[in-house]
Amino acid sequence: MDDMSQAIFKDQRGQLEQLLKIGFIRHNHDLIRSQPLLAPTFTLTLTVTLPNTVTTTLIDNATQQPYTLHLAASNAGAFVASVRKAYLDALQAVADQAFEPAMFPSRQARWLIETVKANYHNELEFLWPKFPNNAILRRSDTKKWYALLVKIPQRKLGLDSDEIVTVVDFRLADQQSLIDQKNYFPAYHMNKQHWFSIILDDRVADADLRNYLQLSYDLAQ
Repeated sequence: MDDMSQAIFKDQRGQLEQLLKIGFIRHNHDLIRSQPLLAPTFTLTLTVTLPNTVTTTLIDNATQQPYTLHLAASNAGAFVASVRKAYLDALQAVADQAFEPAMFPSRQARWLIETVKANYHNELEFLWPKFPNNAILRRSDTKKWYALLVKIPQRKLGLDSDEIVTVVDFRLADQQSLIDQKNYFPAYHMNKQHWFSIILDDRVADADLRNYLQLSYDLAQ
């Protein structure tokens, strides 16, 4: 993905049915659509690999060669600027028509959410309008929470960084022996005696995360 595509799609998730409705066709594991750009000058081909990888090829119809000048911000001039604007407009139109914001975009956060759906049939619940980046997971039977997902600066966990990360809080009976301030942290926003936090950036293996998820689910009986 080029920088412009990355900026538009990085926190989005493609919706398969919507992509098909606006003219994308399946090709192996991808979805592809070609369209004119500044007709009849260029043909833009977009390739979407779900959930949110979008690659592009812009072909000059006169030469049948790729055109790339619009991708470098240092390239100025009225024509390049017009190509760049048309290119961005085309990408944004696809984002608006067939993508939705991904509240928790990290790979591991998506994996966790899908694991919960598959195993416990629970969905994220966003309970607080004032805190749209906070969501909970709760058991269907007892209605007790077993996970909290939030997006916060790392500094909230005691780290020396303001980078925004996705964090999950789990229940654990004896979390104190686990806390190391590297992979496992005192719980953000929850009772630190009964909960702990993990940053969902792959620092903790999926298999371990799956075990803590199950333990937390069991403790919410």
